[in-house]
Amino acid sequence: MEEQKGLVHIYCGDGKGKTTAALGLALRAAGRGMKVVIARFLKTEDSGEVKMLCQLPGIVLLPCRKSFGFTFSMGEEEKKEASRYYQDLFARAVSLGQEADLLIFDEVLAACNAGLLPKESLEDFLGSRPQGLEVVLTGRNPWESLLSAADYITQMQAVKHPYQKGIHARRGIEY
Repeated sequence: MEEQKGLVHIYCGDGKGKTTAALGLALRAAGRGMKVVIARFLKTEDSGEVKMLCQLPGIVLLPCRKSFGFTFSMGEEEKKEASRYYQDLFARAVSLGQEADLLIFDEVLAACNAGLLPKESLEDFLGSRPQGLEVVLTGRNPWESLLSAADYITQMQAVKHPYQKGIHARRGIEY
């Protein structure tokens, strides 16, 4: 049987659910015996899914162990350090992804848009990835060449959100 071609998914937009959709796909793939690698960018480990993902067979989670705060409040030295850190995380994910069936880059679009990971690195990887590797990218504001490279594009649109009423992120629901 011929190896199935892996496709590129983008879950983007200002709505809730981008990471949730990506992790749902990870669960589905792992449940079918596929090898899954997940790299999380610009997120701390204080999120409910982290503990559970680490316990699931078939899923390798590359944690984001260092927090640099919001990109808009970083100084130049912090941005350089964050950039080195995220480029290393990306390289580790790409390396592990060579043996995976599904590779998820959570919030990679934000890392690229903030200049912490070169957009070219992501695009080059997509163009040279193993044929059967399925790749998921999440975040806001994908750029045109990335949209052209995608096979699936799902736009999460915020129609109504509790934050608009002053309700902050809740443990177990938003993180």
